[in-house]
This record gives sequence, C-alpha cells and structure tokens, in this order.
Amino acid sequence: MKGFIGVSLVLASVILAVPTSAQQVPPRATAFATAPDIPYESVPNFLTMPPNLYLGEGIGVARNSKGHIFVFTRSGDTRLFEFDQNGKFVREIGQGLYGFEMAHGVRVDSQDNIWTVDEGTNMVVKFNPEGRVLMTMGRRPEAVEGVEPTPGVAPGGGEPYRFNRPTDVTWDPAGNIFVSDGYFNSRVAKYDKNGRFVKSVGVRGTEPYQFNTPHSITADANGNIYVADRNNRRIQVFDSNLVLRAIYDHVGAPWAVCISPGPHQYLFSSNSNPDNNNSLLAAVAGEIYKMELDGTVIGKFGKPGKQLGEFSTVHAIDCRNPDELIVVEITAWRAQKIRLKPITPSSTK
Repeated sequence: MKGFIGVSLVLASVILAVPTSAQQVPPRATAFATAPDIPYESVPNFLTMPPNLYLGEGIGVARNSKGHIFVFTRSGDTRLFEFDQNGKFVREIGQGLYGFEMAHGVRVDSQDNIWTVDEGTNMVVKFNPEGRVLMTMGRRPEAVEGVEPTPGVAPGGGEPYRFNRPTDVTWDPAGNIFVSDGYFNSRVAKYDKNGRFVKSVGVRGTEPYQFNTPHSITADANGNIYVADRNNRRIQVFDSNLVLRAIYDHVGAPWAVCISPGPHQYLFSSNSNPDNNNSLLAAVAGEIYKMELDGTVIGKFGKPGKQLGEFSTVHAIDCRNPDELIVVEITAWRAQKIRLKPITPSSTK
C-alpha cells in the first residue's frame, strides 16, 4: 500500500498492522516536544451572528464547495448554523429536529450534502444542500414511561444499525460510509452508500483494532480511514475494508482529525485537553499537528489558552484549504479561522 511502506520516522512510532492478537501497541514517542513550529495568524471576528443568536460550544465545523461554513453547536439546544464564505450568517438548518440533542460532528461530502452526528440521539443525519433530510442512520432512544433498559446491556452494543454515542462520519471514494461509534460501542462501522451495514471492527481496549473513544474519523483519496483513538493517544489507519495498516502514536491525544483535498493531501490532528485537564500536561494541550499521510510530522502550531490565536480544546477542524483552517473549540465557545504561513529558519528557532 503506497504511502505506508518503508516509513522511517525518528519521532513517530508507526507500525504496519498484521491482524493478530500478539501484536503490541508501539511505545509512545515525544514528537510534540521537537516538531517545528508553523507560523500562523487568527482572523478576528470572522463569523457574524444575528443579534439574538449565540454560538455556544464549538462542536463541529465543515465547509462546502462554495466555501460556506457549517457550524454544529451546543447552545441551549443543539443547532446547525450556515455562514457564507465571508462568515456572514445565512440560515439555521434542522431547528427542532428529532435527531438533534447533543451535537458531536458535522461533515460535508463531495456532493455538498451535510452530515451531522449526534451523540445524544445516537443518530447520523444526511441533509441535501438545501437542508432537507435525505437519510437517517441509527435511532433515538425511546423515552417510554415505565420501560427500563435491560440490565447490563449497553444501548446499541453490537447491533449493526444502532449506535451508542457516535462521534463522527466519513466516506471513501466509492461512497461507503464509516461511522466512529464512539464513547460506548468503541468501534468503527462501515455501511454502503445506501446505508446498509457491511461490517465493523473494534471493542474497548488498547490493542490494535481496539479503541478507547474513537473521537474523530476521516478518509484520504485512496479510501484509507484514519481514526482518532483519543484516549489511547493514537491514530489508527485502516484500508477501506477495515484492515489495519498503521498506527501513529506521536501526536498526543487526537480529538479531531482532518485530511485536506487535492493532489497532495495533508493530515491535521488536534492534541487537545489530554488526560482531562491534567495541569502537568497543560503546556502541550491545545496544539495542532500538520502531517504527511504516512505520519511524518511537518510541524505544529498553537498553544493552550482562550485568547485569539490560542486553542482551548479544539473539537473539530475543517481543512478544505490546508493553508486556511477553521477550528471550533468546545471550552471557548467559538470558531477561529487560522491562516498558516510557510516555515522559515527563523520560525524553527
């Protein structure tokens, strides 16, 4: 598989996967301590909200082919806002939708369809560009008075079409759908383009093919699937048949992953809030890594904080333009447009 064979990294721990229980997770490296700094700037106040609306927690962000920005937010209720390419508010999509309760992710596919992932309703919803529902996946738990769940059985556990706090969605070039599912099911599930279940991999654990909060998911042009295995502090890379090909465990705790389009694709990963606000790790919480698809770290940018240009738990990244990212932060209640500048000798000192 081109791009993963023959990788030699000093600061990255990368393995080619053989599906056997004897394989061990490689030791964690410390690339974040020495990766070059990428100069950047944050564009102030780039989103314009109506006077009666507030952004709330920044949970998901994605752009379409026109440059319009979709922000999924928790602001009293879960809400999906659309802005134009200049950041001017356009509309709200899905207000009061049965599939909205606790936002977790939003993505836009190659046809400009908008996909939301809601961990409260356990649903993935596909909207067309006009904002009408095209497909739903999963099912919201029923609140029926007097009915109790079966003791010891996690809702959705192991069932092909039921999720349990799903986190994100992506697609391969053939249109197959991949859902990271998520906080409780600890799996990645594959569906065909019509939403029919194909297969899934994963249980909770620390071994290859296991997950501890698969928090974000993205795909490259060859159909490889990159899973942010957040609490295991690694990214697991699968092919489109969900065969494990590589593990990258050198970029901290990945909360969000994104792959840019185009002939030369880049992988971005946010190292945000590792180990639940452990003050000893505060110096490395809040940065974002830019990588080649083989895991080679090109550089990093950002630092923890709530001022402009600082990051406070980056929950999602849009990298449709790899030189101009949009990031949303769950603990700072905002979105930032980040412009990356070329790395120069002075910026690496």
